[in-house]
Amino acid sequence: MSPQPRLRSPLEQRRASRRPGVRRPCRSGVRVMAGHPSASAWISEHLGSPVVKEGFVGGSGWSSAYTVDTQDGRRFFVKTALGRDDSMFRGEALGLQAMYDTHSIRVPKVFHYGPLSPGPGRGGSFIVMEHLDLERGRLGMAELGRRLAAMHLATPKDPDAAAGRFGFPVDNTIGGTPQLNGWMDDWVAFFRDRRLMPQLKMTGDAKLMRQGEALCSRLGSLFEGVEVRPSVLHGDLWSGNIGAVGEEPAVFDPATYYGHHEAEFGMSWCAGFSPEFYRAYHELIPRAPGFEARADLYRLYHYLNHLNLFGDSYYGQCAAILGRLV
Repeated sequence: MSPQPRLRSPLEQRRASRRPGVRRPCRSGVRVMAGHPSASAWISEHLGSPVVKEGFVGGSGWSSAYTVDTQDGRRFFVKTALGRDDSMFRGEALGLQAMYDTHSIRVPKVFHYGPLSPGPGRGGSFIVMEHLDLERGRLGMAELGRRLAAMHLATPKDPDAAAGRFGFPVDNTIGGTPQLNGWMDDWVAFFRDRRLMPQLKMTGDAKLMRQGEALCSRLGSLFEGVEVRPSVLHGDLWSGNIGAVGEEPAVFDPATYYGHHEAEFGMSWCAGFSPEFYRAYHELIPRAPGFEARADLYRLYHYLNHLNLFGDSYYGQCAAILGRLV
């Protein structure tokens, strides 16, 4: 496939918005309607105080984010998705709750998700959650490593995951891509059928499909001698989804499911994890044999997703990893 111009990835967009001298879409204090009045109406009615100000934070091809301030001085974080039902935000809400239930790392509390009031040809959904003050936070990489390991070691609250099954109660999304989460008893089969194969088919590329099918036929060899237990995973852990409230690490915007803890590092190529992070994490969860080969495997899933979302500039990484693993 020849290289084509591509859209900037969420990582590039967010980094650009943080560069000195680059203007954000909305200046502080300017009122911007949050895509639809339903979210502000819900906050005013159910959280006890009228909305007095809204500000646009940013967006992607599948949702837009806003801060919403109320008359009593509280601030909430709202996301809207025009033209989408509330299944995407339901998956996000349940994912945040699953991570919260581990009592290990800070996540925003969800107050509500649901459909937007019908509009002419629009429709859509919204989610209202706690606003985390990340501007003054100080993220310590070692503490993030310890907190993430504690989350992965926590006994799942979900009965299926606690019984050793892999998946999640609902399907969700990874970026804007549907992510299938139907429960399965075998991790290798789950990663093959729910993760790799859907992404490979989505590429429509015959060469990647041939290599991917060859990899899937020998996938079990990458897990020989390794015991895999279901851990609650953030599922999309990159620098744009990590912050700190004070000195407490926080994560948000998940694509949560119960899976192999090592799969959490599939986005490590744009997460900025330091040596101190890995040292702290592996003090609690030591590396198992074959870690590096499986790290390639888990990166492949996210590179394929980026290829499907953002275009051909990610083709080379996908082909290179498949070449190494096959």
